[in-house]
Amino acid sequence: MIGKIFITSSGYDPQLGKHVKDPYLGKNPSLGACRPDLRRQVKAGDHLFVISGKLPNVRQYVMGGFEVVQKIDAQVAYQRFPDQRLRLREDGQLTGNVIVDANGAQHELDKHDPKKFSRRIPNYIVGTNPIALITPGEISLGREQTLDVLRDIFKKNGASPWDIVGHYGAQLTEEQVKQLHAWLLSLKRVAKAA
Repeated sequence: MIGKIFITSSGYDPQLGKHVKDPYLGKNPSLGACRPDLRRQVKAGDHLFVISGKLPNVRQYVMGGFEVVQKIDAQVAYQRFPDQRLRLREDGQLTGNVIVDANGAQHELDKHDPKKFSRRIPNYIVGTNPIALITPGEISLGREQTLDVLRDIFKKNGASPWDIVGHYGAQLTEEQVKQLHAWLLSLKRVAKAA
């Protein structure tokens, strides 16, 4: 078992920025269209964690993670997870991480380069055991502690998560996965008790 941790695109922050549509950290966690490089590398039993995107004067935080169960094609995901199909929310933001339409073609709401579409549809990651910081209290604790926790786990100094995990993300050992998971659970317990 290994893990991967990465930072989502700049501006994406579920509390203070744009809606994070991929990865999905809800009941049926998944990573569907973003980071095809990571989706290729991980296998069942591995873990994925995501850090919120960069925003001016806002501390980034580990939003959560999940265990990888399997990888499927996006067309299979279209059938299995209708709630994750691309669509617009009431506020006009895009949600969902299944980027194909009913015919398996590129969904009209997916504005990525059509030439790269075929590389983005394999390895839709289906997850289990999600853990996500959701409540304002959990998120506040996450913002407070993320940088110090990343410094400790990676034994690396940095002024931001990007300085520690880098542009392409970082690999986690089994022990580091356990540390991140335990820390996220502890934040949820502390926030609930407050």
